[in-house]
Amino acid sequence: MDFRQRTLKDEISCTGIGLHSGKKIRLTVKPAPPDAGIKFVRKDLPGHPVIKAYFENVVDTTLSTTIANNGYRVSTVEHLMAAFFGLGIDNARVELDGAEVPIMDGSAAPFVFLIKSVGIKEQRNPKNFIVIKKPFEVQEGNRSVSLHPSKELKISYTIDFHHPLLKNQEYELSFSGKDFVNEISRARTFGFLKDIQTLWENGLAMGGSLDNAIVIDDFRILNEDGLRYKDEFVRHKILDFIGDIAIIGCPVIGHFVVQRSGHS
Repeated sequence: MDFRQRTLKDEISCTGIGLHSGKKIRLTVKPAPPDAGIKFVRKDLPGHPVIKAYFENVVDTTLSTTIANNGYRVSTVEHLMAAFFGLGIDNARVELDGAEVPIMDGSAAPFVFLIKSVGIKEQRNPKNFIVIKKPFEVQEGNRSVSLHPSKELKISYTIDFHHPLLKNQEYELSFSGKDFVNEISRARTFGFLKDIQTLWENGLAMGGSLDNAIVIDDFRILNEDGLRYKDEFVRHKILDFIGDIAIIGCPVIGHFVVQRSGHS
């Protein structure tokens, strides 16, 4: 892991659909100065309100991570935040003309590709790190996240859904930028066919499709091309987890052991 802060060498742009809103959204990411952090800007609203990606600004974790400031919101930030974290980007200005980061193909890979296409600039200021000295655990029912001292960032993740394709999948990532890009960034979000009607009735997943999610019925995967990895589901959970810990504001040096967790 690099010890100096990083930003993009140039701006990038893309247009996509909001997973939950179903609306077309344009996103532009611009370089930012040292110590600026990751800031989201709602260009569609008067005064262009700014929302910093920071844990105190998280206001909702229903099916995605939403941040807000003074009532102005941006949702589904986790895949873009994972791309920033995976490539070591500390400072960036993210401009949106809507309330949601576009879902693209349901993974972080399109954002990784765009960032790498313009390059990454190392900055003078050193990064800050959180180094774990003592273990602790957060538990809620059968879900838990524990954190232990380690010389590196490591994530051990287990999922266990009541479904034949998603029972007891495990994956352990010793974090590096290369392993994030190759092993995690391409893993897509997933959902169950039986839940889609309920989500639509509640105004969620309006932009969801086989182009941006893995859809599973009672026994099989409905996507014609199948999976990108045989354990793509747990890898995507790690992608989400990385995007969510990125909101802490600096890298954590420790070993996360995660059982059946989610955005909350």
